[in-house]
Amino acid sequence: MSPHSSPRRVAAIQMVSGPEVAANLAAAERLIAAAAAAGAQLAALPENFYLIGRDERDKVAVREAEGKGPIQQFLSEVAQKNKIWIVGGTAPISCEDESRIRSACLVFDDSGRRVGRYDKMHLFRFESAAERYDESRTLQAGPRALALASPFGRLALSICYDVRFPELYRGLGEFDVMFVPSAFTVPTGAAHWETLLRARAIENKAYVVAPAQGGTHASGRRTWGHSMIVDPWGEIVAQRAEGEGVVLAEIDPERIREVRRRLLS
Repeated sequence: MSPHSSPRRVAAIQMVSGPEVAANLAAAERLIAAAAAAGAQLAALPENFYLIGRDERDKVAVREAEGKGPIQQFLSEVAQKNKIWIVGGTAPISCEDESRIRSACLVFDDSGRRVGRYDKMHLFRFESAAERYDESRTLQAGPRALALASPFGRLALSICYDVRFPELYRGLGEFDVMFVPSAFTVPTGAAHWETLLRARAIENKAYVVAPAQGGTHASGRRTWGHSMIVDPWGEIVAQRAEGEGVVLAEIDPERIREVRRRLLS
């Protein structure tokens, strides 16, 4: 981020995605347009914005080849149409194993050009009396972390369960904003979501933008929501508890500099 750059408005988009890709893309387009109309210059979508099906394998069925397919085309076109940067939650990209996918966070600039791809590295496993998840059955882990330059500063990409692994972010060096598109479960979200996001902001002295799934899905699954934007001091500057909507805040380079001056590494 330029030392003289002014604050830029960003949006974390909360969704309650269903089992039909077309309906989810329509909802995402409407929410991105609302974010742009409210002055956002970047909008971040949640994990699995394109589909939360009745079965975990539903997302494998809609996988796309690298660089082409309706979900990737949608992200490019909606960025260009709204003249807004898009951090595209996750998209289902084919891999060598046809029974699994890479869960890829794709970044598009405001001309619709793809400028980054990060594949989820840490795959979620959780068991309780009521729920059981094991993403390794449908996802192939990505190979490396990623940060990229942008008009909003240096952006660090991550996805959901990655937020529990602080070494992922520290290994990237200094950055200005980190993204955590997510679909947290209710038990883990209630216990850990806010704590993890605020901790990552504090230890990296960076903004955290965390768009989430937030509601009850067609399968009966409930996601925690509480999409939020956290500043480098660990303060929550904007949040939405449940239901679809747009969370807006300013990314202020002076706030980053102030915190870094106060907390010398």
